[in-house]
Amino acid sequence: MEPLASKIRPKSLKEFVGQEHLVGESKPLNIAIAQKHLFSFILWGPPGSGKTTLARIYAKSLNAKLYALSAVSAGKADIKKIIDNEAGDSPKVLFLDEIHRFNKAQQDFLLPYVESGELTLIGATTENPSFEVIPPLLSRCRVFVLNELSGEEMAKVIKQTGLKLDKKATDWLVAMANGDARQAITMLENTKELYGTITVGTLKDTLQSKFLRYDKKGEEHYNTISAFIKSMRASQPDAALYYLARMIDAGEDPKFIARRMVIFASEDIGLAHPTALVVADGVFRAVEIIGLPECAINLAHGVAYLCECKKDKSAYEAYFRAAADVKEYGNLPVPLKIRNAPTKLMKELEYGKGYEKYAKEDLLPERLKGKKYLFKKQH
Repeated sequence: MEPLASKIRPKSLKEFVGQEHLVGESKPLNIAIAQKHLFSFILWGPPGSGKTTLARIYAKSLNAKLYALSAVSAGKADIKKIIDNEAGDSPKVLFLDEIHRFNKAQQDFLLPYVESGELTLIGATTENPSFEVIPPLLSRCRVFVLNELSGEEMAKVIKQTGLKLDKKATDWLVAMANGDARQAITMLENTKELYGTITVGTLKDTLQSKFLRYDKKGEEHYNTISAFIKSMRASQPDAALYYLARMIDAGEDPKFIARRMVIFASEDIGLAHPTALVVADGVFRAVEIIGLPECAINLAHGVAYLCECKKDKSAYEAYFRAAADVKEYGNLPVPLKIRNAPTKLMKELEYGKGYEKYAKEDLLPERLKGKKYLFKKQH
C-alpha cells in the first residue's frame, strides 16, 4: 500500500509548500526548473523539508531518467548499474539521499561520472556538506540550503492530506512535528488507521505507539540528539549515556554525535572549562580513526567528561550579541589606530598611528564605543 506522503507528494512547484527563497518567482530552483538547466546540486536541510520532492520535480522538468538511491544501503555496484543502463536521449539524474553516508572511496568513484556529465547528481543531506562531501565533488555541485517549514506552511501541508482534524489537533501536530512535513503526514496516516478519528488525544496515543520510534534509518534522530544534548547540558551523565547508547544501537553515524559534542564544548561549557573543546575534538578524531563498534567507548568517555564540566554560555552569547550589531550597523569604520598600514600612503593617512599592543583604550568602532558583549561568569 502506497504511503500517504507518497500519494500526496507535489508534482510541480505550484503544489510545493515552503522554501520560497529557492522556488519563489525569480529564485534559483524556480529558474532552473522553468528553463530546464541541467546541473548537479546538493539539497541541505532538515528532515521533511522537501528535498526528495524538489529532486523529483526537477528531474521531471528535464524529462530525465531519475534514479533514486539511499547512501545508507547503496554502493559502487549500484552506481555502475545506472551508468550501464540505457536512457536514450534522456539525461540521467541520480538522486542520492543521505549523501553524507557515502564514504570517501564511494564519492571518489562517483566523481568522474559527475565531472563528465554522464550523471547529474542531486544529493540530499541533513548534515553540512562541507564536512561530509569530498571537495572535488562539492566543487562541482551548487549547494541549496532548505529551512524547516514554518507553522503556517505545516498547516498547509496538513490540509493537503485531505484528512479531517480540528484547529486544536492541527496546532498540536504542527508543534510536535517541528517543521518536518513527512513526520506530520505519517502521524496523521497512522492515527487515522489506528483510531479512525484524528484528535489531540488520538495523536498523542499514536505518538506513544511503535509507529514513530527511532528505527534503524534514524527517523527520530533529531528527537534523540536533542535529548542527548539537553542531558549533557543538565549535567546528567546517566541520561546522556542512555541516549548515546540508543543512538548507537539505532545505527546513528558516530561522527554526527561527535560533531555535536564538539559544538557543545564551546556553546555550553565554553570559558568554564576551555579544555573541554580539546577533549571533544580528541573524541571526534578517535571516532574518525577507530570507527564502530569500539569508538562507542571514546564517545562514552567524552560524554561523561562533558556532563561533569561546569557550564558557561557567555562566549557563545557574546558572539551573537556582536553578530546582531554587525547585522544592524553593517561594516562600521575600523578605528585608524588599529588598521593595517602596509604602504607609505596608508601611513600618511595615519593608519596604525598611535597603536600600542596592550592599550586599554576601547578599540571598537566609534558607533559602538563602550559596548559590552562578553559578560564573564565567576567560576
